[in-house]
This record gives sequence, structure tokens and C-alpha cells, in this order.
Amino acid sequence: MKLNELRDNDGARKGRMRVGRGIGSGKGKTSGRGQKGQKSREGVSIAGFEGGQMPLHMRLPKRGFNNIFAKDYAEVNLGAIQKAVEAGKLATDGVIDHDTLKAAGLARGGKDGVRLLAKGALTTKLSFKVAGASKGAVAAVETLGGAVEVIHVVPAAEKAAAKQYSKSSYKPAAKG
Repeated sequence: MKLNELRDNDGARKGRMRVGRGIGSGKGKTSGRGQKGQKSREGVSIAGFEGGQMPLHMRLPKRGFNNIFAKDYAEVNLGAIQKAVEAGKLATDGVIDHDTLKAAGLARGGKDGVRLLAKGALTTKLSFKVAGASKGAVAAVETLGGAVEVIHVVPAAEKAAAKQYSKSSYKPAAKG
């Protein structure tokens, strides 16, 4: 068998049914939808409708809680940072912040900044500028002579709210 002889098995790719293309096609006129009624019309969405009975998704109890004020941190472990330093993805000189960790592929997401965690071992002296750090992480960095500066990051939700209020500030009309 050669590369130019490769092909799918017979029946592996089935063409889509073309409806409404004449009575001889077997799916002409009503296109397999029967006669009249709501389900024969276009743009009807009755998925989940149970004829007036309370639908299943409304009968089942709701669980959990979604905190709209929760902060979204990208969590980065010291062990992962050490691996990135050894691989040459992170420079040891200068301050390591959210942008440098993102560029190295360590901090994914984290709208509200980076939080440093102590999992893994750090053997290189580094200095960090992050939104949060665990006590163990701070201790591990400082024992090697490094520094951790925890900065206050304004959460994304608060930034959006502040921007909205600044746009709608009331300015009285000048009398003249």
C-alpha cells in the first residue's frame, strides 16, 4: 500500500441529507417534518418543554454557590518556577512578576494577579512582585536571600465598576 492509495473505508463518510429538494428525493415537500404544528415550523425551540409539566431541570434541587466577589489568582508553585529557571525560560536577575511568569508559560489566567505557593523546592535566589504568597513560599524564598513583595491588585470586577461609575457621574448644567 502506498500513500496515494490511502482512503476511507466504504461508508465511513456519509453525506448530509438534503431536504426539500423535490418529491423524488424522498425528503421533499415537508422535509420529513410531517404536517403543520409547532414542530414543523422553523425557529421553534421546545427542547426541555414537557407539555406544561414542570420540566426536569426545574424539578431538581439546586446545589452550590458561586461567589461573584471571589478573586481569580493564577497559582504558581515554587517547584514549577525552579524548573523554568533550570530550563532557561526565566531569568534569575530582576524582579519576577505576573507578566514574566505569563511569558514563561507558568501563570495561566489570573485576572487578579499571581499567588505564590510553596509546593516544590526552590534552590535559586529570586525576587518576586506578586499579588499574594503563602507563608511557606515567603519563608522558602527569604531563606535563599530572595525577596517577596506582595502588592495590592485591584480586582477586575472593581475596575469595571469604577469605570462604569466614572462614566455616569452627574455634572450640573452651567447657568448663564
